[in-house]
Amino acid sequence: MSDQKLFLAVFLGSKDNARMKAWSALPEAERHAREKEGIAAWHAWVEKHKESITDFGGPLGKTKAIGENGIVDASNALTGFTVVRAASHEAAAKMFEGHPHFSIFPGESVEVMPVLPIPGA
Repeated sequence: MSDQKLFLAVFLGSKDNARMKAWSALPEAERHAREKEGIAAWHAWVEKHKESITDFGGPLGKTKAIGENGIVDASNALTGFTVVRAASHEAAAKMFEGHPHFSIFPGESVEVMPVLPIPGA
């Protein structure tokens, strides 16, 4: 596995997107049935890629932005993350094709980026 690199996968979704609004409008029983289907599919995805997952990650909560003017409440589309190991950026991205985050749940996308070495380290 020494030729493998780390990649951060960030799950994106917004409370204001049309998919989330449609999801929220579903009757409770139908939404729960889809949630159950989505959780099962997500577990199957993890099982399929378990050898490549280095940090399962998890869902993300409320955001605080910290800058030169202090700390403020913020909002963004980040909903979760996972760290995987793959031979290439393309191979890492392919792991997320058809992922339940957007194929069953109302998530918008998964963005995959390489974790780069710290310069000078």
